[in-house]
Amino acid sequence: MDETLSTASSLVRLTHLVHTLYAEVGRGCDLTTAQAQMLCSLGNRPTGMAELSATLGVERSSLTGLVDRAEHRGLVVRQPDAQDRRAVKVTLTAEGLDALHRFHDELTKKLEQLLTELPAKERDQFTRTLRRIVADAPAVFAD
Repeated sequence: MDETLSTASSLVRLTHLVHTLYAEVGRGCDLTTAQAQMLCSLGNRPTGMAELSATLGVERSSLTGLVDRAEHRGLVVRQPDAQDRRAVKVTLTAEGLDALHRFHDELTKKLEQLLTELPAKERDQFTRTLRRIVADAPAVFAD
C-alpha cells in the first residue's frame, strides 16, 4: 500500500476505479456509461428533461440524443408533462427498469468486492465517511 498518496490523489484514483467499473458493468449490460447514468438517475419516477439535464450535467441537446437512442432501444418513453404542455417527462419502460436492476445489482456487487479486504470496522467507518462526503450530492444511484 502506498502511504504517500495525498487525499486528493487517492480520491482521483478511486473515482477512476469506480468509473472504470461503471463502464465495464455497463458494457456487460449492453449499456453505454451515459445510458447507465441516465437509467440510474430516472429510477422509478418520471423526470423532466431540464431536471435530467442538470442531474447528469449534460447540455439539453446532448440529452435529447441520449433519450432518443434509449427510446429507440425501448428503455425509456417520453410522456407529456401534465403541468407544462411544452415539456415532456422521461420514464423507464419495463425493459428499462429491468436493465437498471441488472446494472445496479452487478455494479453494487463489484463495488462491494473492492472493500472485502478491509476489516469490518474499517469498512463501516469508510461507509460513514463517504455518506457524509456525498450527503448533498444528487442521488443518481439508489440503494
